[in-house]
Amino acid sequence: MGEIRYVEKQRTGTINPNKTCQPIGAMWATLGVYRGIPFVQGSQGCCTYVRYTFNRHFREPVSIAVASFHEHVAVFGGRENLIDGVFNLIARYDPSLVSVVTTCSSETIGDDVEGIIRSAKARIARELGEEKAKIPVIPVHCPSYVGSHVNGYDNASTAFVTALAKKDEKEKSEKINVIPGFGVNPGDIIEIKRILEAFGLKEREDYSVLFDISETLYQPLRKPIDELPYYPKGGTKVEEFVDSANARATFALCRHAGGGGASLLERRYGVQAFYGLPIGIRNTDDFIMNVARVTGLEIPDKLLDERGRLIDAIVDTVHYTMDKRVGIFGDPDFVIALSRFCCEIGLKPVVVNTQTPSRTYRKEMEAIAGEYDVNIEVQFSDLWDFEKFVKENGVDLLIGHPRGGVKIAEELGIGLVRVGFPIYDRVGYFRWPIVGYMGSLRLFDEIVNTILDTQIPWDQKQQ
Repeated sequence: MGEIRYVEKQRTGTINPNKTCQPIGAMWATLGVYRGIPFVQGSQGCCTYVRYTFNRHFREPVSIAVASFHEHVAVFGGRENLIDGVFNLIARYDPSLVSVVTTCSSETIGDDVEGIIRSAKARIARELGEEKAKIPVIPVHCPSYVGSHVNGYDNASTAFVTALAKKDEKEKSEKINVIPGFGVNPGDIIEIKRILEAFGLKEREDYSVLFDISETLYQPLRKPIDELPYYPKGGTKVEEFVDSANARATFALCRHAGGGGASLLERRYGVQAFYGLPIGIRNTDDFIMNVARVTGLEIPDKLLDERGRLIDAIVDTVHYTMDKRVGIFGDPDFVIALSRFCCEIGLKPVVVNTQTPSRTYRKEMEAIAGEYDVNIEVQFSDLWDFEKFVKENGVDLLIGHPRGGVKIAEELGIGLVRVGFPIYDRVGYFRWPIVGYMGSLRLFDEIVNTILDTQIPWDQKQQ
């Protein structure tokens, strides 16, 4: 039986954090809404950093509004900034939805965001008309001094369901909801849609992807349309959130980032919830079998062939991966899924690191250690402790985002497989999936090729 050794940060300060603050998660979620705009109730830096980070990762422009807090707000509060900002957004940009994302500053000074939104809507009704006042303005509380970006996305999923979902007792829906989660890229969502459509399910008729960034943050470059203001054509429509209460099931791919919304739908409306990021064989098996059970449809032969191709690839090259030691860091749902996948292909995840811990995460890592008889150091700390472990104990491969892994990999002369957010030193990673059988196959190939480049002598590469 494998054993778990838990390590928590012993220092007051943080060195090389493995997280960022909550608001970016709520902004990511809102950008997956059709004609949705996040409004940041905070300083310009809280918005500019996020825009810049999204630009580097997705190579796309993003629309994020900000209240532009200055010194006087610390004394007088952000009421006027919020009222003016929301009014201007709705008057000039005609959005379908606005989320008001709080920050550490607005939470600390104690802005009554819900009350201020009511005042803003009253002004909108007086000056722009009652129809404009019906546009949803959803508060998402994201105190930056607790939690992480993962919690911010989760808070947004809960806030959207609370504000919009509505049960229609007269209509029985057979739809399913999918909540992708933070870090699930446009390419991953496109692959999830392809899997669902292989079952014969139709988007918006049979399933809805809530917070769908697959087109809003992966836009084609075409001749500009005449409509102004310009919005991407994709994203989840407000009515899909409303109808989410009538679905048969919700698949929250990231339990920690989106599971809150799925859990609320289950408690309040009886919508069955399933959790798990479909990376690797077992996780993808679970996702596909649960879709089949919920819909009553047969698993398509096409997907069974794809499963066989993944297994065939693993069998062909398992001698390169077997017993190699790997260190994994990132968001909890990704670390869980990647750890299991590594064990499936013969790698040993000897150290894993996240700064968004939970009881679920602990249970999942304990299950993996026991099932595959591997000893794992599970760190709830920053990447200083992670770097210390890999330098003292040695690993053959790192899996995580480049901000945390590039310099460690260079210093140790080992490979880094880039997974997570942000990835800004390579192009195209947001386009290509790592979920499902085919996405896992692409990820597996990259893992093996990285090992070949850094760990395998030339004469053995030809075997």
